Amino acid sequence: MHDKVKARPRREIPAVNKILDSLGQVDLPRPLVVDTVRRELAELRQLREIPEFEVILDGVWVAIQRLQTSRVQPVINGTGIVIHTNLGRAPLPQGAGEILRHVASAYNNIELDLGAGDRGNRGAYLERAIAVLCEAEAATVVNNCAAALVLIVRHFAKNKAEVLISRGELIQIGGGFRIGEILEASGAKLREVGATNKTTLADYARAIGKQTALILKVHRSNFFMSGFVESPPVADLATLARKKRIPFVEDLGSGAMIATDEIGLHQHEPTPMESLKGGADLVCFSGDKLFGGPQAGIIIGKKRLIESLKREPLFRALRCDKLTFAALQTTVDLHLNRVTSEIPALALLQIPKDELRARAAAIVTRLQGLPLKITIGSGTGKVGGGTLPKAIVPSITIDLLPETGSVEKFGQMLRRAKPPVVSYISNARIKLDLRTIFSHQDDLLVDAIRTAATTR
Repeated sequence: MHDKVKARPRREIPAVNKILDSLGQVDLPRPLVVDTVRRELAELRQLREIPEFEVILDGVWVAIQRLQTSRVQPVINGTGIVIHTNLGRAPLPQGAGEILRHVASAYNNIELDLGAGDRGNRGAYLERAIAVLCEAEAATVVNNCAAALVLIVRHFAKNKAEVLISRGELIQIGGGFRIGEILEASGAKLREVGATNKTTLADYARAIGKQTALILKVHRSNFFMSGFVESPPVADLATLARKKRIPFVEDLGSGAMIATDEIGLHQHEPTPMESLKGGADLVCFSGDKLFGGPQAGIIIGKKRLIESLKREPLFRALRCDKLTFAALQTTVDLHLNRVTSEIPALALLQIPKDELRARAAAIVTRLQGLPLKITIGSGTGKVGGGTLPKAIVPSITIDLLPETGSVEKFGQMLRRAKPPVVSYISNARIKLDLRTIFSHQDDLLVDAIRTAATTR
């Protein structure tokens, strides 16, 4: 016979109020603290033996700290990845932060024509400014580039369902999302053409039929292929699309507005202007990558097509809010005024190594006497955000090796700092890449390292 299972001693589980009294003051809203306690106590009911009260209290504290650290907050990015998706992608220009504070805490004219005193066009200034910047007939904005693609495909695939796309461009973006799945969710039927590594203009021409809604070209921004590779130029695809009287759309993704190969990145990223000059009817790209602004999906191109997209019922569901408009218009103004040095994502990529090395030397001097081995190292920063995968940006790092404890534990201690410091481990050292750490954060960085080194 099987041994009888003993009843779980639920009476030993402490009351919620007893845990709350023992916790004392917690820097979280009271309902969240109560909910966390209840969740942790509910987990105990699944155990055969209930731990001691102190162990239960420690577990609750860990859960509360985990919840606290999940709140969106500023961090110091020591990874060397400039456009870091996990860290909010492109940092906003200082001017964008200032206008956000003003717009967020007051009423604004987001849909008011101040001249006429009547309802106005949301984003009138921003759309005109983007169109001028990109040398396009018209422009509009939705909440991200995936949304831009969904809107475009949904509009053109209502009557004719097929979207032509090269097999070599069925890419996967962050979070496991795939271009093909996004298009199919928009109601389109994919018509794959060519091979993974080689797609010709003839492949597209043979695939065009009565149900073809559009030709879509997706820039392979987060990977590259070399060797026996071919894909038709934008101009040739545009000519074919015009001949067949179907739209030609290009998804560029990164939104580069400058010649990236001329700022030391040694890899050219196609710009929206190049796509339009090549003959694309519509081009979409992200606002928070190389464009350097907030999360947004920017669509530029033929005026009649932009206007038809804005009449789509789905457009209202995908539109941006006042904060995105405010931050994006500030970023666009900087591009128009050619003051890209004030766009952090672009400025960080162009900092000379000598400047980084001088900062590193000053930081190391300030950290002397700690139980750490501290050296100045080299780093290979990256653009990030699925952009320019071949571009390596030489950088300078602060390398740390604690005298006691593991480097993993030390990295965890840095992440618990205020603000948290995000590092990476290489060659059994904690590395902090100064290319992605703003100079005004150096004091905070020094304080975080000192605290981590002296706290055990």
